[in-house]
Amino acid sequence: MNVKTRFPPSPTGLLHIGSLRTALYNYLFAKKNGGAFLVRVEDTDRERYVEGAVESMIRTLETVGLTYDEGPILVDNTLAEKGNNGPYTQSQRLSIYKEHAQKLVEQGSAYHCFCSKERLEELRSQQQIAKLQTKYDRHCLKLEGEEISRRLAAGESHVIRLLIPDGETTFQDEIRGAITISNSEIDDQVLLKADGFPTYHLAVVVDDHLMGVTHVIRGEEWISSVPKHVILYQALGFPLPAFAHLPLILNTDKSKLSKRQGDVAVEDYLQNGYLPEALVNFVALLGFNPSGDREIYTIDELVEAFDLSKVNKSGAVFDRTKLDWMNGQYIRSVDSSRLFELAKPYFASASVLEDEQKKKILEVEKERLTTLKDLEDRVGMYTTLPEYSATDLIWKMTDAQDAKLHLTNLVKLIESLEPSVFERRELIEEAIKKYIGDNGYQNGNVLWPLRVALSGQTQSAGPFDLLWVFGVEEGNRRIAIAINKLTS
Repeated sequence: MNVKTRFPPSPTGLLHIGSLRTALYNYLFAKKNGGAFLVRVEDTDRERYVEGAVESMIRTLETVGLTYDEGPILVDNTLAEKGNNGPYTQSQRLSIYKEHAQKLVEQGSAYHCFCSKERLEELRSQQQIAKLQTKYDRHCLKLEGEEISRRLAAGESHVIRLLIPDGETTFQDEIRGAITISNSEIDDQVLLKADGFPTYHLAVVVDDHLMGVTHVIRGEEWISSVPKHVILYQALGFPLPAFAHLPLILNTDKSKLSKRQGDVAVEDYLQNGYLPEALVNFVALLGFNPSGDREIYTIDELVEAFDLSKVNKSGAVFDRTKLDWMNGQYIRSVDSSRLFELAKPYFASASVLEDEQKKKILEVEKERLTTLKDLEDRVGMYTTLPEYSATDLIWKMTDAQDAKLHLTNLVKLIESLEPSVFERRELIEEAIKKYIGDNGYQNGNVLWPLRVALSGQTQSAGPFDLLWVFGVEEGNRRIAIAINKLTS
């Protein structure tokens, strides 16, 4: 069997973290099995449609590295498609759904319903008062063919409903095992709405079949809909795909992940300085972990290890602390040139600096970053020396004279060094530590005032790193300011 999975987002806003996981698991499963991965836009809910959401989704999937074999793409910022099973946007497939809905009516698996919105609301209200299950009462199922034809010819508003058979429906879930639901619990679902648009249930079954989807991997909120889909597959004579329903992603208080408790859009995390590969790694482990002894995986390692049988049934907690830790690990390990490209937007306040100096700053600061956005609070010190007190320069039990002595000597030392020394941090460190050792000084007495003089802060990168970034001229300028503070 040629495996094919799909990710079918609705263009109702930015890409949700939960949707990213769904897309990722479909991608991993397809690649693990040498199959294909397609993207389909499910835009039949026109009331919730958001302009630009499709383009945003495409860019986000590209940013995080989830390439797909079929679906909508951007060519010069214009929507296009790749693949032989399109259109891949449901609003462009209305005639296909109408044809299949009509087939179901003709064979007696579906029927026309002319009930008004007011009647349906009254029916639901009465059922709720009587504490009955709220479902359609099949009022229009008894209509004769002649009456149906007359009302259709008159252009009367109507929908097409699925006729749920008696009995029960059983399906196999690749994560949860066999699931059986009594058909008496299932409503006669609307398949085709009055405006000619399909509901999710008809469109997803028709599209998955026509596009050759073999495995439907999606969130557990769709489990209750599977019996309707199984009945539709059987009525249309389509073979069933394999089903796998993923656990919920939860807040730390075990509630469903929601905007009320923090960011839920992938774009928000990317804009806030989380690396795409860190986000993918973290999301992959929300309900699945290849082994218990490690947390960091490349995308290729995730592909190799992915197995639906290892996906948990219970909800996965979105632990922001763990994401922060993981992102820090990636910041410190990713290729320097790639990291710099990702970090460029966060140097906006340091636009006066040359790229080479920015690269040095990033190299120095990355050891202390949780996200790249943290740079925005750190780079200002490299362009403008912060205000600080002379007392900040004094190390523990020493005094201003001791700090001034060492800073004065360091100015002379720095000026005496060959320019090549400032090309490598370890050579700067070697020269200053030689000064300390040759004179029998304590490290803190020398390095503390030097670090504060260079950064204007009591907490910053180390003095060797700072001198490497600033160089001789700017380094000594800042030290001279410190000496002046200690003198006045």
